[in-house]
Amino acid sequence: MTVLLSTRGLKKSFGGLRAVDGVDFALETGEIRAIIGPNGAGKTTFVSLVCGRILPDAGTIVFDGGDITALPAHARVRLGIAYTFQITSIYPRLGVFDNVALAAQRAGGGGLRERAMAALERVHLERRHAEPAGTLPYGHQRLLELAMALALKPRLLILDEPTQGLSDAEIADFITLVRVLSRDATILLIEHNMPVVMELAGRITVMESGKVLAEGTPAEISADPAVQRAYLGAPADG
Repeated sequence: MTVLLSTRGLKKSFGGLRAVDGVDFALETGEIRAIIGPNGAGKTTFVSLVCGRILPDAGTIVFDGGDITALPAHARVRLGIAYTFQITSIYPRLGVFDNVALAAQRAGGGGLRERAMAALERVHLERRHAEPAGTLPYGHQRLLELAMALALKPRLLILDEPTQGLSDAEIADFITLVRVLSRDATILLIEHNMPVVMELAGRITVMESGKVLAEGTPAEISADPAVQRAYLGAPADG
């Protein structure tokens, strides 16, 4: 396996808060990796640094062997990094198809209509392509956001709290969908739903106070005393 994404000494502060504090991280091509941690651990700030929404105070980000630390977000999209936001970022007054077509346009290249419809088909929204996006149920809006990311033809797909607000049935469908998507893209998942994390992720990175607390397989993370104390709710020894 080859490393697709890595960071070294990545730091970002907001005032006196060190949101990301010296993070070293490596993601292999083809992985489904989860990042977990309590609220305020720095997870969303970390992936915002990776996708270029914000720039780091220090450290480096390397994608597919190239230093992208200073690249703007749109340039990273063209390299194949797509990020779905924690809160749906659709254009509610535009049609479902138009939302996806706008995303596809950002990636450049031809075949815009075909790419947009193919992305909608992958999330099973093709029959609703003409509806205003804002009229979709919340769960379908999350799927639309995912279709917008897929239209970018990502090599790295970052999903930030994708199951938030979904029903149990929608979560089951989402798990199936991610497994299919992972055949074509490396997936980095931020998720509080631990059953989803344990079912999908090959490896898990645990963050706390802007730092990496632990990394390992789901079994290793479940058995780690430091993780249990910090995040999974187990009492400290003594």
